[in-house]
Amino acid sequence: MPTLNDETGKRLAASFGAEAARYDRTRPPYPDELIDRIVAASPGPRVVDIGCGTGKLSRQLQAAGFEVIGVEHDELMAEFARGTGVPVEVSKFEAWDPAGRQFDAVVAGQAWHWVDPEEGRRQVARVLRPGGVFVALWHVFAMPDSVAEAMAEVYRRIAPEMPFRIGHNGAEALAAYRSGCEQTAETFVGTGEFSGSEQWSGRWDQTYTTAEYVDLMLTMSPLGLLTKEQVTEVLDCLGTAIEAVGGSFTMSYDTLAVAVTRA
Repeated sequence: MPTLNDETGKRLAASFGAEAARYDRTRPPYPDELIDRIVAASPGPRVVDIGCGTGKLSRQLQAAGFEVIGVEHDELMAEFARGTGVPVEVSKFEAWDPAGRQFDAVVAGQAWHWVDPEEGRRQVARVLRPGGVFVALWHVFAMPDSVAEAMAEVYRRIAPEMPFRIGHNGAEALAAYRSGCEQTAETFVGTGEFSGSEQWSGRWDQTYTTAEYVDLMLTMSPLGLLTKEQVTEVLDCLGTAIEAVGGSFTMSYDTLAVAVTRA
């Protein structure tokens, strides 16, 4: 995966803020059952949300009674989140100055893969109180096979060198993300500073019309590596594939989480 420190990552990250309103409107929230797990695991209400983006996870945690501070490197995303009531400090998490503050929980929704794992772990250890919990969450989705195959074909045709793309096999993606959760847990627990690794998950479905899914696709990071003409070709192909299955489809989501406790 790209990081904020490589050129690909910088290009992709810069694409999110320009689409902040669309991102907030179209990106899915986190399952209530996983919000409840975070509430139950945290020893108190003070939370840092790493890479909070537009504040989707932060607002769910606020609604559950948490006091949330977002840390977000993108000024435009941070500005949007502040407009929804989320306090945000602009910084990469690894370079963030917590000013001596400690927190009961540190969370990262769809964001930990942007953080350097070793530097990020050390920063989590600095800001998390003993007994506090770190939780990283990811959405994994599975398109209908015909739509996924159409997407894979258009990427092969217009950008065969792209390191990653949308339209992957759902089972393969789920296995890869489960492996990633295990690796994240090992990064933390292997130091002796953390213990009690757990993996949580929630499964749910979301139905999209053609227009709704094209809207969501415009926030997907691989498009940030394409030219305007290539983006148009990808979206045209996507629209044709969805129309061929009736103009709407139901996406299956698995939201995975890994949780570790500060020793």
